Amino acid sequence: MTLAPTIVLVHGAFADASSWHPVIERLLADGHRVAAPPVAGRSLTADADAVRGFVERIDGPVLLAGHSYGGAVITVAGTADNVIGLVYVSGYALEEGESLGQLQGGFPDSALAAHLLYTPAPAEPGTEPGTDVWVDPATFPEIFAAGVDPRTAQALAVSQRPLSAAAFGEPATVAAWKTRPGWGIVSAADHTINPEVERFGYRRAALRSVVEIDAPHLVMHTHPAEVAAVLTGALAELS
Repeated sequence: MTLAPTIVLVHGAFADASSWHPVIERLLADGHRVAAPPVAGRSLTADADAVRGFVERIDGPVLLAGHSYGGAVITVAGTADNVIGLVYVSGYALEEGESLGQLQGGFPDSALAAHLLYTPAPAEPGTEPGTDVWVDPATFPEIFAAGVDPRTAQALAVSQRPLSAAAFGEPATVAAWKTRPGWGIVSAADHTINPEVERFGYRRAALRSVVEIDAPHLVMHTHPAEVAAVLTGALAELS
C-alpha cells in the first residue's frame, strides 16, 4: 500500500508552528496528512538539519512548505530522499552559498528593517554570547501581522520567538530546488520581506508556478484557503 504524501509546514522567524493553524485546519478537514515541526531559529544549518531529520522519520513522501525564513530552511532540508516537492510561501529561495543577508541586500529594505530589536542571546558554556533579533512588539501588528485580527496580532507580538542574528549571514549549503519541483506564493502587500525578493528567488529557482496574492506577510492567516489550494494543487501535480 502506497502512503499518501504528508504536507510538512515549516514556520518562519518571529513565529512558531501555530502560524500555520488556519491552513492546517483546512488541510486536515480535507483528509490530508499534515505535520508542522518547531524551528529553533538558532542557525540555518542546524534548523535545516532538524527539519530534515523530522522529514526523514516520516513514512512516505513529503511535500515540504516553508514560510518566510522557513523558505531558507526548506531550501537546505529539502534534499531529504522522501521530499517530492517544495512550496515557498512568502519565502526565501536561496541559492547554494547564499545567505539571507546577501539575497535581501540586492533589494531595497522592507519596512521591517527599521523595526527590529537586538538583544544579547544566552550563550552555551564555553562560547561567546550571540545576538537575538526580534520585531518591536509595538509595531509587530502593523509590520509583521498586518491584516490579522488586532487581538491575534497583539498575542503574536508578545509570543514571538527570536531569530539568531548569525542566521542572517549563514550561507545555504545546498539548494534543493535544483533537484525538486517547486511552487511559490508571493505576498504582494508584504511589509516584512520585499516582495521583489520573493519574486526574484522564485524566478531563479524556475518554480513550476507562482501565485501572487494581494496579501501581507502572514498570508496563511489572511488567505488560508488560497494557501491550502496551492499546497493541494502541488500534490495533484505530483500524483
